Amino acid sequence: MSDARSARLPGDRRVPVRGPGRAAASAVPALRGQSPTGGGGRGSAERRGSERADNVERDGARGRSATRQNATVLQRDRHQADYAILVIVVALTAVGILMVYSSSAMKAYIATDDTLSTVGPQIAWAALGLIAMFAMMKVDYRWLRFVSVPMYIAAIVLLVLVFVPALNVVVGGSARWLKVGPLPALHPAEFAKLALIVYLAHWAAKRGTRIKTFWGGTIPFLVILVPVVALVFKEPDLGTTMVIGLTGVTMFFLAGGSLVHLVLIGVAAFMALVAVGLRAYQLTRIRTWLDPWSDPLGAGFHTIQGLLALGLGGILGAGLGESRLAGGLFLPNASNDYIFAIIGEEFGLIGAGVVIVLFVALAYSGMRVSLAAPDTFGALLAAGITAWLCIQAFINIGVVVALIPVTGITLPFISAGGSSLTISLAAVGILLSISRETVERGTWNDAAADRRGRDGRAYLPGPGRGPVTSRRARSTERA
Repeated sequence: MSDARSARLPGDRRVPVRGPGRAAASAVPALRGQSPTGGGGRGSAERRGSERADNVERDGARGRSATRQNATVLQRDRHQADYAILVIVVALTAVGILMVYSSSAMKAYIATDDTLSTVGPQIAWAALGLIAMFAMMKVDYRWLRFVSVPMYIAAIVLLVLVFVPALNVVVGGSARWLKVGPLPALHPAEFAKLALIVYLAHWAAKRGTRIKTFWGGTIPFLVILVPVVALVFKEPDLGTTMVIGLTGVTMFFLAGGSLVHLVLIGVAAFMALVAVGLRAYQLTRIRTWLDPWSDPLGAGFHTIQGLLALGLGGILGAGLGESRLAGGLFLPNASNDYIFAIIGEEFGLIGAGVVIVLFVALAYSGMRVSLAAPDTFGALLAAGITAWLCIQAFINIGVVVALIPVTGITLPFISAGGSSLTISLAAVGILLSISRETVERGTWNDAAADRRGRDGRAYLPGPGRGPVTSRRARSTERA
């Protein structure tokens, strides 16, 4: 029985090889004009042909082995997404729709004779956001590197258009909304958060180890971050400015930015804030935060009513729709900025604690995805999205419990607001896309071999990473 094989030769031709002997020799052209005997005889030609065929067979086997090895290295190991993140986000969105209705129904009925006038659009935005989330989950997140620069430029343009009187919508003395024709009003700062995170992740991944230098890392980082922060601060929107600034600094730190440079950035930001100066109402909010009861019916009204709602909730809460503050009639911005106070009043300490636990679980799951991401871009992108959502949640809840001064900012997935909800769900879709290609490394905090330590903390290098093998290959190597 003959074992038929094929070998690759120059010119992309396949030559059948049937083993040693005359069968193998027949696969190689015989030398013309040589006799069967002596160095140039037929027997010598057959031997040389057989040796050549064996060499071809060995080279072909070697090539096939290398091809299989390369295929193993280059093959992406896609698996199921991290459904813990999906369950957490869907649960928060469901709680948000329920609480938006509970906190706005009575006020909406008085204003428009329609209890669904506020929650109706919220449901539509949630549906659109869920579609965007599932779509982004199926898309390879690496494609975002190709649109990172256009996204950043578009965000800058939209933030500039907010200052055009014919296009903006001024709410509470702040021009944060963009209204174009019959389209619904949009909040460009929400898109700017995601665009900045995508571009910073792309830029830091390309910059590599040079990000720790002053001229090669810190200065370019400021050139990217400052325009977005300055435009949002100019609206003015101090809460969103804090979220964008803290998220950008977090990503820069995780990418390997110098801690000394970060301290200098903080000092420079404080000096710039003093030089530019806060608006009168912002200074009033800071003074009121120190003593809300100094002006209980004026500047301190928001803070006092929020604390009163939390206190009335007790441990178990008054029940859904049983808010003693009349569903937002006495608590300003009950369906967006202060919706956490309504949660505390109707579901008590337990309900409010569950919401906090869900955000903590989201932070934990996001960190796991970042640590197990297959490349630097994915790691920084996951870290940026997680930092953005959790920092914003912390600021919103901190305002309600009087931990920080009052600032208008939504609670992700829960507060009323179409732009915030849709963009946040789309960002979670990107996070789920990264989780589909995470690489198991043992324990949840077991860093990859090329994430070296420096200054006693984790460091994500630049694009000079080796090929990522599949989890099956890694398991075989460990065995």
